[in-house]
Formats: sequence, C-alpha cells, structure tokens
Amino acid sequence: MPRFHPSNPPVAGASNWVWERVEQTRPGGAMSMSVAVLGTGIMGSGMAKNLIKAGFDVTVWNRHREKAEPLAEAGAKIAGDPKDAVAEADVVLTMLFDTDAVEGVMGEALPAMREDAVWIQSSTVGLPGVARLAERAGYQGIAFVDAPVLGTKQPAEEGKLLVLAGGPEDLRERVQPVFDAIGSKTVWVGELPGDGHKLKLVANSWVLSIVGATAQAIDLMKRFGLDPQLYLDTIAGGVTDCAYAQLKGKAMIAGEFPPSFPLTGAAKDAQLIAEAMDHVGTRPVIMEALAAQFRDAIDGGHGSEDMASVIAAFDGGGQDRASL
Repeated sequence: MPRFHPSNPPVAGASNWVWERVEQTRPGGAMSMSVAVLGTGIMGSGMAKNLIKAGFDVTVWNRHREKAEPLAEAGAKIAGDPKDAVAEADVVLTMLFDTDAVEGVMGEALPAMREDAVWIQSSTVGLPGVARLAERAGYQGIAFVDAPVLGTKQPAEEGKLLVLAGGPEDLRERVQPVFDAIGSKTVWVGELPGDGHKLKLVANSWVLSIVGATAQAIDLMKRFGLDPQLYLDTIAGGVTDCAYAQLKGKAMIAGEFPPSFPLTGAAKDAQLIAEAMDHVGTRPVIMEALAAQFRDAIDGGHGSEDMASVIAAFDGGGQDRASL
C-alpha cells in the first residue's frame, strides 16, 4: 500500500507529501493488468481501444453512458458508475474535461479503489489542479502519476500520443505498459506531480499559438482579396512551414471543423497556460489574446467544433472593425 508522510510538497501549493511505495507485482505481468478508463470522449475512447488491443482487461465509464457503450464491441466492460469501474482495477486512468470534473468523479471513485492501485491522471487540469488532485490521492493513500498527453483524436486512435509524465521513479515500471499502449513515446519529466503538466502547458502554448497565427494569416489573405491557399502553398516545405499549420489551415479554408480537439478545450487550456505564466512571473500577453479569440468563437456557437474554428472570431472581429 502506498504511504504518504508530511515533508516536501509534490507541487507548489499542494499539501506536503513524500512518496514511499512498496512495489507489488501482479502475477502474469503487465498484460494481466486491469485498467479502468474514466472519461470516454474523443481522447478517452481512443486510449481505451488501444489498451484493449494491447491485452489489458479494460473497464470504462462515462457520465453519458451512450459514449461508452460502443467500446463494448471492442471488448471493454461498461460500468454503471465510477465506483464499479475502479473496484478491481490495477490502474485507473482519468481523461475528463477539467479539474472540477476529475475531482467530482474521483471523489466517488477513490474510496472504492484497491490499496495497491495507481491513479494515472491524464486530463489537462493545470498546475493548481494537479496539486488538488494529488492531495486527494494522498489523503486516500493512492499512488498518483501526473501524465497528460500531447495529441488529438487521430493520435489517440492510433496509439501515438506523447505521454508527458511526472511521478515517483518506483512507479514507472508499473505504469509504463499502459503508456506504451496509448502512446508512441513517454517523456518522464520528473518525479513530482505537476512535472508532466509543466511540459504539457509549454507544448500546448506552442500548439495553440500555431492555430491562432494560422487563423490570422488565413483571415488576412481573405481580406486582401487573395486565395488563402496561396499562403499555405507559399510556406509549404520551407523553414516557416509545419504540418499543423497546413492541417488546420486547410480546415479553415474549407470551413469544415469536425472536432479533433474541440474549441472549448483550447479555450480552457489557453486560460490555464496564461495563469501558469502569470504565476511564474512572465507576461501572458499572447496567450491571453489567444484565449480571448477562442472565447469569442465559442460565443459565436463554435464551442463543440474543432479549435480551427477560431477563425470565426477573426472573421467577426474584422467585419466589426471594417464597419466602423
């Protein structure tokens, strides 16, 4: 059973815990492990399918059961509530929207978890959120690994996510088979909860910046009366090109936004990044501007669409200015 003693904090602002674990290996190795996936939206469903393919015994739960039920055909067990989902699991993986969602679900699930289970927390919740969740795990005596992922719908479905992990070194061997099933690469950033999230926020700051800058360029081409595809063709293959700009730029030109990473998630992450930047003493001017554009597009009714739909905010804003 994991034990926690007051000492050094795992994340700034969290209660003080030092991680001490007596490792227990389940007979039969990693492939006999059972994994509970809580949250089967765009990301969680793809992760669950790849865990099933890798030979894990997978139980899934989602607040809206109809989103979990298709996974039964792939071999998952469908749980009626979080307690039932985690009761026999070696590993519990959360992939929910935000801190409040994770905390609400795990408030119910944590007391039902086995003493030797590990909680892998993969939702993007920000640094204060990680601190709160790690504290809850500590009070319950459950081992906790901070492991947000980098990637969207297609990498999740193909098992090619990048796992950015922070957690005690003596837990790594236990959780690595799970990470190998859902991702193409695992980066162990450090031993403390919050370490994985720091890298995730940095990476997402770049991803969101690419999307926002691409929307700006596409919109400006249109306002100049030029074919926006000419911009993408011009940068193609050059030092300023990147696959993400091409992918999202084509969606913006076509005006087609099937959700790979919904705009609501982009807005949430932009706000988390801005708050983290402010906390460490750097000015979040660019990220706050991006967050405002994402919110404007959400207000325009695009929240459930892919984040490429942020171009709608540029369209609306430009039209308003032009009418002045």
